[in-house]
Amino acid sequence: MNSRTHFLTHPGLASSGPQHWQTIWEDQSPELFKRVEQDNWDWPERKVWVERLQEYVAALTGPTVLVAHSMGCITVAYWARKYSSPYITGALLVAPADVERSKRLNFVVDFCPIPEEKLPFESIVVASSNDPFADIDRSRKFAMDWGSNFVNLGEKGHINAISKLGDWKEGKQLLKKLSAKNGILFENESLINY
Repeated sequence: MNSRTHFLTHPGLASSGPQHWQTIWEDQSPELFKRVEQDNWDWPERKVWVERLQEYVAALTGPTVLVAHSMGCITVAYWARKYSSPYITGALLVAPADVERSKRLNFVVDFCPIPEEKLPFESIVVASSNDPFADIDRSRKFAMDWGSNFVNLGEKGHINAISKLGDWKEGKQLLKKLSAKNGILFENESLINY
């Protein structure tokens, strides 16, 4: 069994562009990060997105932390309701999109209701106090429901490229924490070097 920690990223609506921290991490460490690719990033369908995530998870051969953003977080929650994997050791869930209440997401109908079941692995929900896609109290509720640790970044918008986080070093530290909790350390320490 491969004991090196890997990271499976899942973007949200419209995917993550070149200035998004997910893309930057993938570009910096392609040997560690792999992106789930959906056929249609602009019109999400729950069943399609969950099944595509499962395809990637089913191909895993070693410990892996999920790194999801926005709608990707809700996809992970739905995936965990239906599937499991001994290789998924944690999840970093950044800026989960409130598909139930956000007017910007009123066209996304089959991701409602947002799952409330506790996730079967360690997880951290990272939220912003001025996220246009989710109120901070709702983000805190998601963390409570999912059994996740909760981190409030302050006013960072949707924690995406517009937030100008660059390679988001704080996020890397959270990944290190998730990996360390599972007794797995980064082989490539450059991932977390400042």
